[in-house]
Amino acid sequence: MAGLALAFVYSKEGWLGGPLQRMFGLKVSYTALGVGVAMVFISLPFVVRTVEPVLRSLEKEQEEASWCLGANPAQTFFRVILPQLMPAILAGVAQGFSRAVGEYGSVVMISSNMPFKDLITPTLIIQNLEEYDFDSATVIGCVMLLFSLLSLLVINALQVWGQRYQGSEGTS
Repeated sequence: MAGLALAFVYSKEGWLGGPLQRMFGLKVSYTALGVGVAMVFISLPFVVRTVEPVLRSLEKEQEEASWCLGANPAQTFFRVILPQLMPAILAGVAQGFSRAVGEYGSVVMISSNMPFKDLITPTLIIQNLEEYDFDSATVIGCVMLLFSLLSLLVINALQVWGQRYQGSEGTS
């Protein structure tokens, strides 16, 4: 359903696609840009769902204390608020990224599925399965599984590094 809505909204006659194409020359539907828009659309709720409880739990007194100590709004954001949000942002981005990597439904509607242009891996796997080329589909799936595993390891390493950084900040 999301793919149909995105394809309509960003088409030449759509609410956003028409103005974007006329004013800026940007074509979204049936391009790689459309695939990116669909993936952000699909993964953004994961980031919001992870960050929102942390935002609600932030204490207003910390911001007020930084202002009383002479910090400007940018300093307050980057030194007080953002460090508390970073673990939640990283977790949300990891969840959204994993969702976007395996997304099929919404992306297939907004992309043209042209090889070497905007063909996504899940579509390629489905095409190989429809042609009874199970070996190719299995190889592509295994490569995606390996890519997902490596991505997960990198994200976990970043989270460990972030926790070490936060831990050393409190001791100095």
